[in-house]
Amino acid sequence: MSGAKSLFQSSIGKKFLMAGTGVFLVLFVIAHMVGNLQMFAGPEAINSYAAMLKSLPGPLWGARIGLLVFFLIHIVVSIQLHRENKAARSTEYVNQKTIQASLPSRTMLLAGSIVGLYAVGHLLHFTLGVLLPENFHLKDIKGRHDVYSMVVLGFQHPAVSLLYIGAMLSLWSHLSHGISSVFQTFGLRGNLNRCWIDKAGPLLSTIIVLGYISIPIGVLLGIIALPPGVQ
Repeated sequence: MSGAKSLFQSSIGKKFLMAGTGVFLVLFVIAHMVGNLQMFAGPEAINSYAAMLKSLPGPLWGARIGLLVFFLIHIVVSIQLHRENKAARSTEYVNQKTIQASLPSRTMLLAGSIVGLYAVGHLLHFTLGVLLPENFHLKDIKGRHDVYSMVVLGFQHPAVSLLYIGAMLSLWSHLSHGISSVFQTFGLRGNLNRCWIDKAGPLLSTIIVLGYISIPIGVLLGIIALPPGVQ
């Protein structure tokens, strides 16, 4: 037990912990995106999906609590590593590193903070109904929570859509460096595969973010529209 505690108190252990929680969070982000894209299939698809999740309160809340724990660990460890790295650098090293490092790698903490703030707002809007509460209790023709109309009505506000898109661009910046860093942390980035691994982060993060922002863009362009009778 003491050995494990010492490991996770070291920089190497913290990097493994951040990478491990990061993998879990990326998998959630992908699964959430796939679920959200059912908006393009219409009200029946997304409302049935939401009703199915709601019918499984145990697994749903277990996943939510697990996600929150992993998210908090990821944030705390990333802040600790940022402070340790900052304290260990000399001025000369910082200047040299800034020239070599990419913009996403230099703004990891900032982008992650923006994503974290967005996640809070997202929960207040779509999960708790604190933001735009007038849309939260909508029901579809089958008496189910009308997630489809709630999303459309939310993104019809240009400010809401722009904030969402801005948060997703921050997510892109965070993931584009973070995904590639996971391979390096786990020792999977060698000379032979370095090229495609360095491209994996930006490519996968681009696919993820395009999937997410396609929904508010679809709403603003009228591709995803309110069903008849809902205003």
